[in-house]
Amino acid sequence: MDDASSRLLDHDLQASLPEVQLGLSRAGVMGVSKAIRIRYGGSEKLISAEIECTVDLDPGQKGVHMSRFPELFEEAIDEVVIGEAFLVEVLAEHIAAHIVERQRALRAEVRIAARYPLERTTPVTRLPTQEMVSLIGIAAASTSGSRRLVGVEAAGINACPCAQGLVRGRAGERLLEAGFDGNDVDRILELVPLATHNQRGRGTLYVGTRSPVNAEQLVEIVEGSMSAPVYELLKRPDELFVVEHAHLQPRFVEDSVRLALKGVLDAYRQLDDADFVYSRQVNLETIHTHDVLAERFGTVGELRGELQQRSALRPHTALREWLAGA
Repeated sequence: MDDASSRLLDHDLQASLPEVQLGLSRAGVMGVSKAIRIRYGGSEKLISAEIECTVDLDPGQKGVHMSRFPELFEEAIDEVVIGEAFLVEVLAEHIAAHIVERQRALRAEVRIAARYPLERTTPVTRLPTQEMVSLIGIAAASTSGSRRLVGVEAAGINACPCAQGLVRGRAGERLLEAGFDGNDVDRILELVPLATHNQRGRGTLYVGTRSPVNAEQLVEIVEGSMSAPVYELLKRPDELFVVEHAHLQPRFVEDSVRLALKGVLDAYRQLDDADFVYSRQVNLETIHTHDVLAERFGTVGELRGELQQRSALRPHTALREWLAGA
């Protein structure tokens, strides 16, 4: 190797001054696929996960040592694949702290998303089925501390209340025209599930806290916030149950977000006011070409205060803002 090549290899280009000296909010790698061993509900599973890791970049630093991230992932993950199995959020925190130490970064942020199998039984026939949900761990670390969240994404179905109200009105008119008494019409409409258009829903729920949080319980909260859960396997009695259940419990996309947030506050009363909750619902429309979404984020104290006062409190603490508190 000649002297010029040797100097080129020794020169740390990433540490040099950039042409435009502006700091970057995030710089790093995404889409790194790894097998990780995680622990939930007293059992351990080896599952596939996708990892994203970024660091804050100083105005005086040209770049991040991107090639070192996979090496650091291997070191951090080997400790928990071969050694102790962590919760997914603890693994994210472990990697973030590892990155801060090894990259000498001011701050690192890690997101791990894994497809996690839940064993279920169908609602009527009680047949065993396996449902896949997304298990998510997010963490931020700096030299002064760290914060972490556990999150889930799960599917369900929402029946539209608006269209169902229109159907109810028209059905009532037809029954009256057919000679039914008004009291009978009301009774019939209460007993018979009314048609509406359905929306396949995808709910996301994050909880940021040091208190123990069960991810499978978060899945139940997300599914319970929608009109009905969905199943990979359904026999006819199960299908009837899901359809009737959904149409007897119509919900807007906004309803699902609010119910999920309240579900977390009710289930985890020990949460500190400084802890964080994020809920997002996306519904895939069937009679429109667009989809609909709603979300709400904030500290537990902000949510509790708004529920008590029944009035809007501003601002709402955002996810990245809360993580920055680390």
